[in-house]
Amino acid sequence: MNSTTLIFRQLFEATSSTYTYIIGCAATRKAVIIDPVLETVERDAKSSQLIKQLDLKLELGLNTHVHADHITGTAALAKIFPSMLSCLSDESGAKADRLLSHGEKLKVGRLEMECRHTPGHTNGCASYILNSEGIIFTGDALLFRGCGRTDFQQGNSARLYDSVWDHILSLPDHYTIFPGHDYNGHMSSSVREEKKFNVRLTLEKEKFIELMANLNLAYPKQIDRALPANLKNGEQ
Repeated sequence: MNSTTLIFRQLFEATSSTYTYIIGCAATRKAVIIDPVLETVERDAKSSQLIKQLDLKLELGLNTHVHADHITGTAALAKIFPSMLSCLSDESGAKADRLLSHGEKLKVGRLEMECRHTPGHTNGCASYILNSEGIIFTGDALLFRGCGRTDFQQGNSARLYDSVWDHILSLPDHYTIFPGHDYNGHMSSSVREEKKFNVRLTLEKEKFIELMANLNLAYPKQIDRALPANLKNGEQ
């Protein structure tokens, strides 16, 4: 990453093991935040905290999907930064100030991000690419050596497999992958690594579908609180 053009911060919310990202243009100080969490809005924005300390103008609040494990911080951030627009995939079925189509470009000062729809974990999953820096933010579609679950909230294993291979792992090998979560302290990966080492996505498609159907995962702890709020942009 080029520190002369890009401002970048990776932040962590411990309860849901969620990564939040701040991306800013060094020249214009315009910025976006990806997957903010309600409980960490004060850390990220209030009382002269990080966004204000970095002298950033927060323009967009990007959610990678309608989350089931935490309430998004976009509604709370909009009260602090009234000009900030919340964004979601236009396939999400949820409320946002701006609904993004597949391939849509987002200007962040002199930087440009691309929204790619990567459904499968949910219908409305999106990944955000900063091609100039060779980085992609994959939300829950692709995790470090894994992927998001597909057993609830319109999950579809076949669709997820195709999304990841068609729109993420088709990028150049050197691209850095920043996931939406990690539960073991891993902060990033690369296209090259995940094509070689991802224990789920390196399977043949039918084997992947079978594996995902038999994970027997626990019911998400915060889904009954988070999902209704996130369908309304984090409003409670």
